[in-house]
Amino acid sequence: MPWNALFRLARKIGAPHAGTEAIKAVEPLTHQDTKAAILELSLAVRNNPESVEIYLALGNLYRSQGEIERAIHIRTSLIERPGLSETLKARCHFELGRDFRRGGMLDKARNAFEAARKIQGDSEEIELELARLAADSGDFERAAQHYERIKRPMAEAHFLTQQAREHFRLREDNKANALLERALRAFPASPEAWLATVVHSALSGNLELHSASLRNACTNIPAPQRFLLLEDLLMALSSCRFEDATQPNRTVLSPAAITQLVRTSVSVLSKFPPDALICYYCAKFCLFEGDRESAKHWLEKALVLNADFWLARLELVTLVLVDQELTPFLREQLAYFINHARKSKRFVCNSCGFRWDKTFFVCPRCRSWHTILFRQEFS
Repeated sequence: MPWNALFRLARKIGAPHAGTEAIKAVEPLTHQDTKAAILELSLAVRNNPESVEIYLALGNLYRSQGEIERAIHIRTSLIERPGLSETLKARCHFELGRDFRRGGMLDKARNAFEAARKIQGDSEEIELELARLAADSGDFERAAQHYERIKRPMAEAHFLTQQAREHFRLREDNKANALLERALRAFPASPEAWLATVVHSALSGNLELHSASLRNACTNIPAPQRFLLLEDLLMALSSCRFEDATQPNRTVLSPAAITQLVRTSVSVLSKFPPDALICYYCAKFCLFEGDRESAKHWLEKALVLNADFWLARLELVTLVLVDQELTPFLREQLAYFINHARKSKRFVCNSCGFRWDKTFFVCPRCRSWHTILFRQEFS
């Protein structure tokens, strides 16, 4: 019986009975559908025990339900079956690798994928799984190598940058810089690689190097994504302000050095064509240093470029309210609304609409690369 016919029949079997109490107690429909499909496939296997495809589909359903041991048992039984074709055996090893990965058995998963590759040869599907395994294991350089083989430069640059950050953390700057150079050769517009470069130049305290790094980064990264640099640069400078005994290897800069870095950053950004996001972050840098008048100037420029830029308007209102004579009650209510408005998620995936209050390079929902945007208009 074809798979689509099996699944339609399984949905009929899994449909809840009528009645108010029954409707309240039923499981989610997708869960019912999966369980019903497992039941129907199990019946089909009994009637046709030689059908490997049905076994593979059943194993996939068990894995989707989290029943990893049952899925693994199905794959291993198939692999040991005499007379199984090489193509199906490779597929069984591949699915077994996915089972092991889902169960957290990363070494076994890698061995299964390698066994599939030994039979089938190199394929994008296997390389992609091996890349994910390497990333899950913290072996970012190996993950980058796998992505390089299947010509995915965004992912390659991302994981080379991850490895570079590890070397920076261990004070192995030469190794880190070499990896960042590789990342930018693979994908010159990589916001991850440029961010790591800019942050490292800032933490070095070298103003000339920082100025050049920030200028090159903003030149190479598309304008809608420059905020990724500036958001995390602000966070990095903030973390350098005070000693923290719990992080002994963290860089700490003097207030004077941070002031110079902020001024240098604003000077570099001001030379780019007018852009609402750049103006907004120039204001944030000024506020970081307590320069309220300069911050007002940049926020007003941002609103000229985009009158609906709600966060720039919110920051400007906050600055103006400080100089207004308000009753304590009204000031308290305004502070309440402003604080809650600031909690609104600023970042959105341009692909699936997912919103988050943190920056991301890969969308947590749809797994799209570099689809993040700053949500300027309030909706």
